[in-house]
Amino acid sequence: MRQAQASNDAPVVIVGGGPVGMGLAIGLGQRGIKSIVVERYEQPQPIPKGQNLTQRTMEHFHFWGAEAALRAARTIPPDYGIGGMTSHGTLLSGSNYNWLQRELVRPFYFTDNERLPQYATEAVLRQRAAQLPAIDLRYGWTCQDVRPEADGVVIEIVNRDGMKQSLRADYVVGCDGSRSIVREHAGITQTRSDHDRLMVLLVFRSTELHRLLSRYPGKSFYNVLHPDLEGYWKFFGRVDLGTTWFFHAPVPTDTTRDNFDFRRLLHEAAGAEFDVEFEHVGFWDLRFTLADSYRVGRIFVAGDAAHSHPPYGGYGINSGFEDAVNLAWKLAATLHGWAPPGLLDSYDAERRPVFASTARDFIEASIFRDRDFLRQHDPARDRADFEAAWHARHSGARAEVNAFEPNYEGSPIVFGPAGGISSAIGSHAYAARAGHHLAPQPLSSGKNVFEELGDGFTLIDMTNGAAGAAFERAAAGLGIPLKLIRDTASDGREKYEARLILVRPDQFVAYASNDDGVDASRILMRAVGQS
Repeated sequence: MRQAQASNDAPVVIVGGGPVGMGLAIGLGQRGIKSIVVERYEQPQPIPKGQNLTQRTMEHFHFWGAEAALRAARTIPPDYGIGGMTSHGTLLSGSNYNWLQRELVRPFYFTDNERLPQYATEAVLRQRAAQLPAIDLRYGWTCQDVRPEADGVVIEIVNRDGMKQSLRADYVVGCDGSRSIVREHAGITQTRSDHDRLMVLLVFRSTELHRLLSRYPGKSFYNVLHPDLEGYWKFFGRVDLGTTWFFHAPVPTDTTRDNFDFRRLLHEAAGAEFDVEFEHVGFWDLRFTLADSYRVGRIFVAGDAAHSHPPYGGYGINSGFEDAVNLAWKLAATLHGWAPPGLLDSYDAERRPVFASTARDFIEASIFRDRDFLRQHDPARDRADFEAAWHARHSGARAEVNAFEPNYEGSPIVFGPAGGISSAIGSHAYAARAGHHLAPQPLSSGKNVFEELGDGFTLIDMTNGAAGAAFERAAAGLGIPLKLIRDTASDGREKYEARLILVRPDQFVAYASNDDGVDASRILMRAVGQS
């Protein structure tokens, strides 16, 4: 790792200080890796998006030391539900079911999920990043150029006064959104799937809408399916409790702020009239994009710079945070010298197919599934048929929550099943499975295993044998940080169905077995990309 020789020299430069960039910087900073974060906005932009934070994302905030601050920033009272509802026809039609019930998979994660606007999340991350001396925050600066050189990368930045600076880094990560300058200058191409839909984003104030929705207590977002929209949504979401809302819906392609009746659009979607005071009117094109590579040499992309999709189901910001966590430990391992540069190739190998599956198998599939349902089942044509099919959809919605389980079974650095692939499709289970997220369990000490996981690798040894000592010797010889947790396979830990579990720094399982006579060096070397 090149030592920083000047304030404009750092091992990592992160372009884009939104949630993903800040999460990456925090993950690096906690591991002693200096980074410079280049962010054009002095303050978070007050547009409510990226609201739903999953249990998995809240695990990240736990390890970043920011969980309590994030929950304190919540704009909806903690005792108010964060679940959603899907309605047919209009919001108040009476034909509805619970949607995105992520509480169903709560036992498989260490933390509860959360809901708050992205700008509130950003504020918490900025505060946490400011506490870490390894993070150099450059607000009010924009990236103009990225140039790879033989031993690093040069990043040209400019502020609003026209002042220019040149930064040098071992690696640069573009977390600078769907119009990424870093991606463009790196020559990373994208695969794009257009749906030819112009969408409007409305932010508005209404106390009467809150009163109208009191018949559906404990909901924070509402999805309206209407036959005319062919599977595309009208979507209401709470920004706070009782006053401020956001709304997405398709509109004609020639729509502008001045030629369309947005108040009527809201009333038609709700099925009732209510007071409306607009705060923001914006537009976006409904499309999916996926970078054809997440890495070119010393340049990486993450978050919306690597992938983007419609804000359906809260997948975007959570996927971006997982990018940050995956890349942070791998960059740190490489810069600290206990993993070869080839480990960084596994970032693309793990994260890119997972997002491709997320977009294809969950978001896009839901649009087509809704379209087909609306074509086949019409309450005006056959009420009994519609009600039976609508009830079946409720059960399907529950199954979808369990099936969304991003995993790295096909990764070259985990001991996954033969023929395994990395995908967003899986199933939640207590069993420790290579390539999957570790489920929490209590230890004999009374603590949860997540309270004892280390910053590096962690070995959970329940063999009552010599395996733990063998791993400690091998890790010491290879220079790999390893924490050993010895316990018994009882009191819930038997649910892991493995007595020897190697856990990565991102809480994914690299190896799981009941064989205590394994080759520890071989396992550790593969887990850090040395084989």
